[in-house]
Amino acid sequence: MVIPAHNEARYLGDCLRSLAAQDFDGDYEVLVVDNASTDSSVEIAQSFDAAVVREGRLGVCFARQAGTLVASGEIVVSTDADTTFPGDWLRRIDAVFHQNPAVVAVAGPCRYVGGPSWAWLYPRILFGFVHAFSWLTGRVCYVTATNLAFRQSAWDGYDTAMTQGGDELDALRRLRARGQVVFDPGNATSTSARRLHRGLAYSVVVTFLYYYVLAYWMNRVAGRTMIGTAPPVRNLPRDRGRAWPICRAVAVVLCLLVALALALSEHLPMFA
Repeated sequence: MVIPAHNEARYLGDCLRSLAAQDFDGDYEVLVVDNASTDSSVEIAQSFDAAVVREGRLGVCFARQAGTLVASGEIVVSTDADTTFPGDWLRRIDAVFHQNPAVVAVAGPCRYVGGPSWAWLYPRILFGFVHAFSWLTGRVCYVTATNLAFRQSAWDGYDTAMTQGGDELDALRRLRARGQVVFDPGNATSTSARRLHRGLAYSVVVTFLYYYVLAYWMNRVAGRTMIGTAPPVRNLPRDRGRAWPICRAVAVVLCLLVALALALSEHLPMFA
């Protein structure tokens, strides 16, 4: 179990407490990756007897990479420090791997908690599409690193040039090349909706389209980090007055960069 943590003292205890309450009867290790934290995240991890891995390079991709490199289990489970889990979460993941040796990864949806009124709809649309696409085509087109498990033998490292979001898509692309990826729509995690507090427009245009979709395209085409990781988000107040000008500016940049990305990646489909 790999859990990146950059100043996650507010959420990490609930995450680890939720893991301790799992009904899974097998052995598993919990690795909390201290990603340059300056709060009490490390002390909280140690109070739950979690192993602490140090990663000084700031960025969730570096943290996931560092944790996975030292993980000793056959199956690596990726999640986030602001996330909690149903009691049968690990047992359901383990069952899928045991039922089919050809499966190299098991993914599931997430649900947002503690957010604006529309926060419940956003992941249901996204993961509803992922589930429908998987059912129709047999291919999983998106995974979230807050609910992803994979075989160590099928993993050859995260591409840390991809930044957050892009590393998920890149990991999915590599795992699909090595075997079957299964999406379990009924095994959802619950994650903090703090990223949504700037409003729907900001979440869609800036967070998703810019820092996830466009960053993946641009960084993969360039082979290096062209668009960096989104700034860390804590509990920001909702501020539409500031968000809308940012969205408009980003939308203009998106139009230009998408055109460039498409021109440079004619043979590089996003879900290849």
